[in-house]
Amino acid sequence: MSRQRAGAIVLLLWLALARAAFAQSPPAVVPQQLSASAWFVQGQSALGSPANRNFISNAGFVVTPAGVVVIDALGSPALAREMLAAIRKITPQPVTHVVLTHYHADHVYGLQEYKAAGARIVAHQRGREYLNSDTARLRLEASRKDLAPWIDAQTQLVQADEWIDGPRELVVGGVRLQVVPVGPAHTVEDVVVYLPSEKVLFAGDLVFRNRIPFVGQANSRHWIAALDQLLQFGAQVVVPGHGPASRDAKADMELTRDYLQHLRRVMGQAARNLEPFEEAYAAADWSRFEHLPLFHAANRMNAYNTYLLMEQEKD
Repeated sequence: MSRQRAGAIVLLLWLALARAAFAQSPPAVVPQQLSASAWFVQGQSALGSPANRNFISNAGFVVTPAGVVVIDALGSPALAREMLAAIRKITPQPVTHVVLTHYHADHVYGLQEYKAAGARIVAHQRGREYLNSDTARLRLEASRKDLAPWIDAQTQLVQADEWIDGPRELVVGGVRLQVVPVGPAHTVEDVVVYLPSEKVLFAGDLVFRNRIPFVGQANSRHWIAALDQLLQFGAQVVVPGHGPASRDAKADMELTRDYLQHLRRVMGQAARNLEPFEEAYAAADWSRFEHLPLFHAANRMNAYNTYLLMEQEKD
C-alpha cells in the first residue's frame, strides 16, 4: 500500500470518528429570532435521554426594556443554565418571569435555575394537582435514573409564585403579554402566551409540528376546541411545544387537530362496537401519520388512552 493511500485511509477514518463524535454530542441551546422581541429554542424530535439532556421540548422568551419573560423552562437544569447564558448574550436585562404552559417534565425540570436567578414563576392553578401527585413524584424518581446525570438528586419540582385561574395580562417594560388558559386539553392546566404587538403565539403542547403529538390522558375533544380558539388570535408566528416555529398557523395546527380527530374516530367506533383494542388498533389505517417522528414510540399509547376515553364518553 502506498504512503499516499495509507494517508487517505487514515484521513477517512479520522473524519468518520469526528462525525460520530459530533453526532453523539448533546444538542446545543441556540436561540432563533422570531420577531423584534421574541425568540425560541427548539428541542429534538426524540424521547428524552442522557444523550440529549432531555432537550426534547421548545422554550421561548420575549425581550423587553425592563426584563425578559421566558415561556417554559426546558427539561433539565443544565439546559436552563445554557438558555440563561444565551439570553445574556442577547440582552443585559434579567429574566423577570417564567410562564409555564403546563407542568410536564420536559417543560419544567429547568425551573429551579430560573428561580435561583430571581424570576417569578407564573402557572395555572391546576398545575398544583400534578405537583402534588404520585405521578410527578414517581416521574422525577425515574428521571433521576433514566436521565442521569442531567436529572439528579438536586433536581426538584418548583411551585409557581403566582397561580392564575383565568386570563392574565403581563406587562414588562411596556410590552404586553396575554397569558390565556385554554385547558383542559393536552393537560388540565394548559395556558398559551400571546405577544399581540408582534403577533407571536407560544402555544405549548397544544401544537406539535413535524412529529406525533403526545396525547397521554388528554381531553382530546377539548383539545380540538382549544385549537380552534388559538386560530382566533390571528398569530403570524406560532411556537409549538415541539418542532419548528410556524408562519402558517392554520395549516400547521391541522396536523395536531387531524391526528386527534383520527384517533377519536377510529377508537370511538371501536369503543361503540365493543371491539377489543388490539383488533381495532391493528385494523386502523395509520398511513397518514406513520412516517412522522416518534410514531412507533407514541402512537399505540395514544390510541389506547383515546380508546379508554371514548369508552367513557359513550356512556
